[in-house]
Amino acid sequence: MPSKQYRVDRLAQEIQKDVDEILLKRVRDPRVQNVTITGVDVTGDLQQATIYYSILSDLASDAEKAQAGLDKATGLIRSELGARLNIFKTPEIKFVKDPSVAYGSRIDQLINDLHKKEK
Repeated sequence: MPSKQYRVDRLAQEIQKDVDEILLKRVRDPRVQNVTITGVDVTGDLQQATIYYSILSDLASDAEKAQAGLDKATGLIRSELGARLNIFKTPEIKFVKDPSVAYGSRIDQLINDLHKKEK
């Protein structure tokens, strides 16, 4: 019998794949067009899912618009997930901007700055 963690991880992968597809094909809001789903954390009881996303723009206003678009589409996305996922209760979902993407960009910038100073 598969472990509980295995089930949680499989559900997280399935949610990530499905939400990506739903954003692409079902959500018509232009604010979420450049959103990429970077990961999903599902609680052990499968009741809540935190969906991490990134956007290509560094502008705070674009990030706010994307978050607003995702918040508005949450109901549609959750009902679509309910139809796709083979589980008893669809988890509550929450969208959070992925901080690791900005962190990685900042590290790249610092490394580039160091190289420029060396030359």
